[in-house]
Amino acid sequence: MPTFDMDPYDGDENDYMPQEDDWDRDMLLDPAWEKQQRKTFTAWCNSHLRKAGTQIENIEEDFRDGLKLMLLLEVISGERLAKPERGKMRVHKISNVNKALHYITSKGVKLVSIGAEEIVDGNAKMTLGMIWTIILRFAIQDISVEETSAKEGLLLWCQRKTAPYKNVNIQNFHISWKDGLGFCALIHRHRPELIDYGKLRKDDPMTNLNTAFDVAEKYLDIPKMLDAEDIVGTARPDEKAIMTYVSSFYHAFSGAQKAETAANRICKVLAVNQENEQLMEDYEKLASDLLEWIRRTIPWLENRAPENTMLAMQQKLEDFRDYRRQHKPPKVQEKCQLEINFNTLQTKLRLSNRPAFMPSEGKMVSDVSNAWGGLEGAEKGYEEWLLNEIRRLERLDHLAEKFRQKAATHEAWTGGKEEMLRSLDFETASLSEIKALLKKHEAFESDLAAHQDRVEQIAAIAQELNELDYHDSSSVNARCQRICDRWDTLGALTQKRSEALQRTEKLLETIDQLYLEFAKRAAPFNNWMEGAMEDLQDTFIVHTIEEIQGLSTAHEQFKATLPDADKERGAILGIHNEIAKIVATYHVNMAGSNPYITINPQEINAKWDKVRQLVPQRDQALIEEHARQQNSERLRRQFANQANVIGPWIQTKMEEIGRISIEMHGTLEDQLTHLRQYEKNIVNYKPKIDQLEGDHQLIQEALIFDNKHTNYTMEHIRVGWEQLLTTIARTINEIENQILTRDAKGISQDQMNEFRASFNHFDRDHSGTLGAEEFKACLISLGFDIANDAQGEAEFSRIMSIVDPNRVGVVTFQAFIDFMSRETADTDTADQVMASFKVLAGDKNFIMADELRRELPPDQAEYCIARMAPYSGTDAVPGALDYMSFSTALYGESDL
Repeated sequence: MPTFDMDPYDGDENDYMPQEDDWDRDMLLDPAWEKQQRKTFTAWCNSHLRKAGTQIENIEEDFRDGLKLMLLLEVISGERLAKPERGKMRVHKISNVNKALHYITSKGVKLVSIGAEEIVDGNAKMTLGMIWTIILRFAIQDISVEETSAKEGLLLWCQRKTAPYKNVNIQNFHISWKDGLGFCALIHRHRPELIDYGKLRKDDPMTNLNTAFDVAEKYLDIPKMLDAEDIVGTARPDEKAIMTYVSSFYHAFSGAQKAETAANRICKVLAVNQENEQLMEDYEKLASDLLEWIRRTIPWLENRAPENTMLAMQQKLEDFRDYRRQHKPPKVQEKCQLEINFNTLQTKLRLSNRPAFMPSEGKMVSDVSNAWGGLEGAEKGYEEWLLNEIRRLERLDHLAEKFRQKAATHEAWTGGKEEMLRSLDFETASLSEIKALLKKHEAFESDLAAHQDRVEQIAAIAQELNELDYHDSSSVNARCQRICDRWDTLGALTQKRSEALQRTEKLLETIDQLYLEFAKRAAPFNNWMEGAMEDLQDTFIVHTIEEIQGLSTAHEQFKATLPDADKERGAILGIHNEIAKIVATYHVNMAGSNPYITINPQEINAKWDKVRQLVPQRDQALIEEHARQQNSERLRRQFANQANVIGPWIQTKMEEIGRISIEMHGTLEDQLTHLRQYEKNIVNYKPKIDQLEGDHQLIQEALIFDNKHTNYTMEHIRVGWEQLLTTIARTINEIENQILTRDAKGISQDQMNEFRASFNHFDRDHSGTLGAEEFKACLISLGFDIANDAQGEAEFSRIMSIVDPNRVGVVTFQAFIDFMSRETADTDTADQVMASFKVLAGDKNFIMADELRRELPPDQAEYCIARMAPYSGTDAVPGALDYMSFSTALYGESDL
């Protein structure tokens, strides 16, 4: 027979407690502990065996045949073990125990030194050890609290549950439970209504233990595994017994918690079911309502009863628009919500592992969608029908109105036409009247033919109104018939009158042809005469003699055509005489005049006489204008001869003055003398300018605006003359300023010549000014040190601010001379100021205004006093000027 070593604490993942095996084996022999284990293990086994309707009385005797041991394992594991042996022999019992032990080892438990024979022989130590192993495996191993399991997990669970209770400090499974408060705390924590924890006392362990054990047995279905005396009467209660008892509390409460969780889960499931059922009811109701609404609406949309008036159809269209705007949108939302509810319901049922929802017959989403599709089909068809009907009624109204308008127009046109066609006015009419009547009748026939289309259109419109089932077709047909009948009458009368007019026309055809011939020849001749009169009386405006000569030539050519024109006049009058002869011979009624032309022979003769009178008048006007143009040509040549001399003379003088100001011939005084002589000569030329002004005035009075003999105008001469006077005056002033600068600064003539030569050299365009770069090059050529660096640029900018203070961008020769005089003057300004002051002050250190009046001319004295007024006054003498004040007032701070 196999023997199993019982080592319930060995293994990797199946270590249920720390290694206390040796201590447990030794203490197991302690009578008190053995008693506690017997009682506890027996109660624990019975708590499970009673589920199978049995129990044990003696733990080591009742498990000897192995039957109840196998039954215990089946109850606590929920699994079926191998079929037990029912024999009474020892071999049968050992076989059953071995099956039980094999099952225990199959669950990962190592049994050390436990054999079937010991259990069959009733070895109490081995039997208790085996039961303890089963308790560890099936009651304690699966306990897990905060990542701890087995004994540690159970201990941690006890500590967590009893932590809020005073006088309870669970640290182990023996002495921590002796006072009974630990058991009471566990019960009160989960079922506070079972124990009044506030009345318990730590010094009454018997009461506490009995209370806990009785309540657990009565209300929690936990059998009483120990007596209070067993725990209180020992110094250290058996740990295995306490652990077994406490594990029953753990499973009882965790089972209750699981039951509560299960109840909550059931409630949740029930709530979900109720919600799903509500969704089903809502779906059914919403689907029913929606389908009912669709059922009621489709017949309305399928109603195609037409209306006779546009107003009634527009009301139907408005009702349909109200349906689309107000009635349908909520139903669209309901349909959408129906689909959403259906999808949500199906999702919830699927998540709950419930069968899919099947709506009532005819209320599926597809049924609603099909019904909705039918609704939209009917709606689309209804809308198309409405629009077609409205278009039909619009067409009918348009056609009816068009019929009425055309009929009214035609009836208005035919009014009075029968009376006109029946008239016999042509019997007494003249040829022109007959011709007019015939033309008028032809026009009427054309008009009648044109109205044929209108009559056909009226008939066609009436036919279309009949085809479109117009509600007032009878009145339309009656009116159309009246129009057609009247049209046939007009056609017959027109043919009859046409034949009568044609017969009359042949009688007067000859006269008509003569009238026409007269008109064809008289009209252009009359136009020629009117044009000739306009030309002969036309006012002409010419500016040259060539233009007047051209007009005279054209006039002579016109006079050459007068004989032929007179012959044409005679021929036209001959036609008129022939007409008069025919009228007299055949007694034709000529009540009217020529129908083709309004002019008569008397008017032709009158206009011809007028032309003959205007010809000599035109001859005289052309002669006078020719004389006036000859005088204008003389004035042009007279002005041009003088202007062509004066213009070049002014230009020459301007160039000569420019050369004098640039060239260096003689001293500045010689140049000044030369320029003043030029100025005198220019002034002496003024009478010629005045004479030219007089000729220009004559030209203006003669209204002469152009002159091909010269390119000079008086305005050009005036501007040139003014520029000449300005240039000579400015040049003289520049030379005078140069003399003043030279004398004031002590510049020699050679220096002036050198400055002028340098200036002219860099003035390459001879403009009389230097640009910035030209001026810079000129300064460098004169010895100025202007480097191409920041310092040199700053120095040059300073110089430019002196010579070009207005930032024009050019430097004149006078500014150049002023600058050079400041840089090269030989006199010492400070010494001059000191010498002048000492002469005026004498032995004093100041001067007074009265002394200046005595020593200086009156105008210069007053000028100096005015300059010195802001600086006068010393600490000792009011109104006096010391040397610094004198020099500042007289010369300025910048010159010192």
